[in-house]
Amino acid sequence: MKQHIHPATRSVVFRDRAAGVAFLTRSTADATERVEWSDGRSYPVVDVETSSASHPFYTGTRQVLDPAGRIDRFRRRYGDAAAGR
Repeated sequence: MKQHIHPATRSVVFRDRAAGVAFLTRSTADATERVEWSDGRSYPVVDVETSSASHPFYTGTRQVLDPAGRIDRFRRRYGDAAAGR
């Protein structure tokens, strides 16, 4: 492996303002703004628009498509003759 080509990683707080949740993790991202974490240390903070706390896919608020409506629309468009093939 080549030496000194990988970016430095550090502990960073990612804050989801929409959900009011913050995550402490390791990242190569850096920021000028800092926040004090529950362990008493100060970490760089990166504000994000969506995270697993606010994204509909992870929170279970995702819209469910109605497959029955799609079948009815197909039958109206192509008739029952297409279904009998």
